[in-house]
Amino acid sequence: MSKNIFQHLNQRKTKGLKSFAVLIDPDKVTDNQSFINLILSCKEHKVDYFFVGGSLLTTDNVSEIITTIKENCKIPVVLFPGSNLQINEAADAILFLSLISGRNPDLLIGQHVIAAPLIKKYGLEVIPTGYILINSGNDTTVSYMSNTQPIPYDKPDIAACTAIAGEMLGLQVIYMDAGSGAVQPISADMISKVIKSINTPLIIGGGITTAEKAQTVLKAGADMIVVGNGIEKNPSLLIAISETIQQMNH
Repeated sequence: MSKNIFQHLNQRKTKGLKSFAVLIDPDKVTDNQSFINLILSCKEHKVDYFFVGGSLLTTDNVSEIITTIKENCKIPVVLFPGSNLQINEAADAILFLSLISGRNPDLLIGQHVIAAPLIKKYGLEVIPTGYILINSGNDTTVSYMSNTQPIPYDKPDIAACTAIAGEMLGLQVIYMDAGSGAVQPISADMISKVIKSINTPLIIGGGITTAEKAQTVLKAGADMIVVGNGIEKNPSLLIAISETIQQMNH
């Protein structure tokens, strides 16, 4: 699937198939065997993608993490970078994130200018992504680190207009995120409003801590859900969400 991950995601959207990505925060990978067990579980339960990255990294193990994933499965690895320091040539693709919900120019274009030559040199598949932060009821790491104000939880019109603008700017994917450790996932009302306003694939992350919440988010219109923190706290959640998605895809 190398170099055509966006095409694969778009094809799944066209067919009405839902996708599941597991987010790996490098800072939270502290035991190699436990990590391998997670990878094998993702393989067994048909996870579609690994996202690798975090808002704040204090370790230098991204290369090791990607290598370990590739040694144990064929699930594509997509970088979900919190900064230009998290670029790695071993990945299959990178979400080229533009934080369109905020007004911090460094995360709209500044980091991108610095990262672009390296990404081009590595030959990574680039997926231009409109990244939208949604207030989840508490302050998240990504909100603090990005120095931006998230869109209020109960303002679906603002989210929809932001997503439309991102699509008009040529961004190929819209990613709405409540942030790691969110109190609640993005509301079904907001997801429904956004998906009806755009044609690009819609990714939803943050606050998806049960299979029921995953089902609600997917039924509202999300094309892909991303779960990280919930699985770290409750490994059985991976199985429950995978079964939910497989049932919806049949």
